[in-house]
Formats: sequence, C-alpha cells, structure tokens
Amino acid sequence: MAYPVVSAPYGLKPINLIGGQVFAGSTRNYPIQYGYATNIFYGDIVNIIRGSIVDNTDTTDSTGTGIVGVFLGCSYTNPTTKQKQFSQYWPASTAAGDCQAIVCDDPDTVFKVVMCSATTVIASASTAMLGQNFGLIQNAGNVNTGNSAIAALYSSSTTGIDLALRVVGLVGETAVTTSTVGSSSSTTITCTALPNALVVGTEVGYIAANGQYVQTGSFVSAAAAAGATSVTINQTIAVPGSITAIPSASTIVFTQYPEMLVKLNFGTHSYYTGTAV
Repeated sequence: MAYPVVSAPYGLKPINLIGGQVFAGSTRNYPIQYGYATNIFYGDIVNIIRGSIVDNTDTTDSTGTGIVGVFLGCSYTNPTTKQKQFSQYWPASTAAGDCQAIVCDDPDTVFKVVMCSATTVIASASTAMLGQNFGLIQNAGNVNTGNSAIAALYSSSTTGIDLALRVVGLVGETAVTTSTVGSSSSTTITCTALPNALVVGTEVGYIAANGQYVQTGSFVSAAAAAGATSVTINQTIAVPGSITAIPSASTIVFTQYPEMLVKLNFGTHSYYTGTAV
C-alpha cells in the first residue's frame, strides 16, 4: 500500500507551475471585507467581488465570475486582543477591517487535489483523464485545522468547457495497486475474486506477454467490492494494434490514484478572461 494513505480531501495545494517552473511561494494580498460572513479555508478557491475576496461556491461548473486563485491564509487585527493575528482560515463574521487574504493567484500554478465521487468519498483519477476537465465538491472546511475540504468531482465524462479544473498529471506517491487474473469483453472485465475493493475512476491495465504494462485507456466506472468477479469499465479497451479486449488469463492491474495534479482551467481564472469583475 502506498504511503501516506489519502483518507480525505484537503482543498488545492500549490505544487509548481506548468512548464516545469518552480512554485516559489509567490502570492498576492487581497482584502477581506469587515465582517464577511463566510468561513474561508486554506486551500479554498476564492473570487473577488467589489474589490474584496469571497469564498468560491461553484460546484459542478465555474459560472461564478472573478476567480483569482486559492486562499493560503490571512492576517488581521484580532478585534478582542487588538493584536496582529495570522490565521490558517478566515473565521466568518470577524469584525476586523484590516484583513489581508494571502492568495496564490498565478493562473499557471499546478495544484494537487483529491478526487471524490461524492462529499468526501475517495475516488480515483487515471491516465485516461489527463487533459480532461472536472468540477468541484464544496465540502465544508475544518475550523479546528483551518484547512479546506473541497475536492474534484469524479465524472466518467468530463469535457465541459466551463468546468473549473484541468487535469495535467497524476500523483504516483499515493497510488494503490490491486491485481487479479482475467479478461475483458466490451465494458466488462471478468476476473478472479478481487482482493480489495475498487473505487470509481481506478485505472485499468494489464501485463503483456513481454512483461510490459499496458495502459488500456479505460477506468472503473462502477465501484466493485472485494471478492467481486466482474468489473464495469467506462469504455471498451483501446490499445494500439487494434486490441479491443484484455486477452484471456491476463494479469490485470488496477491502480487507484486518489490525488491528481490540476490547474484552474482557461477561461475560469479571471486573469484569463476579458470580463471585468
């Protein structure tokens, strides 16, 4: 099993920039209005409205205007102690008029995010999802840690141009693999009993006669329980050489990628649109 185990979503975490550029921690400060009545958590996507930062509430698309990046904490004068305070999150309705949100606003930033099928139920990304678009699950953050809990929303069909996230990579360090023996026909894999359960989105591959791993371009589209002998995939296997099925008695490898690398999609970040806020 991979380490560490990904047990819950955590919002968006900046990793680097597209093109292999280093993320040097550069951010921009934006104000949060006095008394703004919604919590904003570390890793939340944020918008700018009337000059102030607000939490982004989009779910399956990015129709809300004014996305400026991802919230990475804030500072303000504590209205009780009158002392400068640095906080992981903005507590709703804080009566502070000098709050500055720390925002990762570079539209070329690549973020790490967890894939979920619903709320905080962990799903999987796969190689076949590279270049595709995904929406968001707006789970409530944790006021004890100050961290976000938003996640990417799994979907078997993700080409909508108004979806907020574009997949640019997978996170191999936390991938989990399961293998079995079997074959496929159309969108069904028949196999020996699965040793572990499979979540939606799990990548499907198999070992060729020469010992090489074959990526099939398909992924699991219906969760399968441990012990199952049949697995449903999103589409028929497609391998160069007109191979449209996993051969009989093949070693089939299922790989779950709970985390993936994304960037804010072109046209959703306000720096990349001509519409003013």
